[in-house]
Amino acid sequence: MLNIGALRSALLGVLVGTSGGLGACLVDPMSCLAQDEPEPSINDYLPSSEAELTRDQWRQRIEDARQRAREVSRERREHPELYKPVPEDPDLVATERILNDESLQRGDIVTTKKGMFIYQGRTDQPRREQDFVPVAPKPGR
Repeated sequence: MLNIGALRSALLGVLVGTSGGLGACLVDPMSCLAQDEPEPSINDYLPSSEAELTRDQWRQRIEDARQRAREVSRERREHPELYKPVPEDPDLVATERILNDESLQRGDIVTTKKGMFIYQGRTDQPRREQDFVPVAPKPGR
């Protein structure tokens, strides 16, 4: 049975030995790519306006960031009332969502916790709560 890997290695050895390395590029072209190109440096990835930082500049940036984090932490501990989330009123959120719904057209029916409403507004005017007329339930139900 023919072993392709062994045959390839043997051919590569013969070609490298007889041609001074040129044959290796013919057999395995990936081994010859970009051998003379220098390795990229950090400056290749930075915007041209930013030069590479020195170690001291980098340490100073880290220390400044730590100081800002300590100040924010202290501020949150001293004034927690400023950072409490404001609970949203679900009815207010639903009303805002309906008033801002661009897909509503005259005659559309909207259902809320307060009942069903027909939209009677016009598309060329801003929406108002008065544009939503309650649907009267049928008598006998």
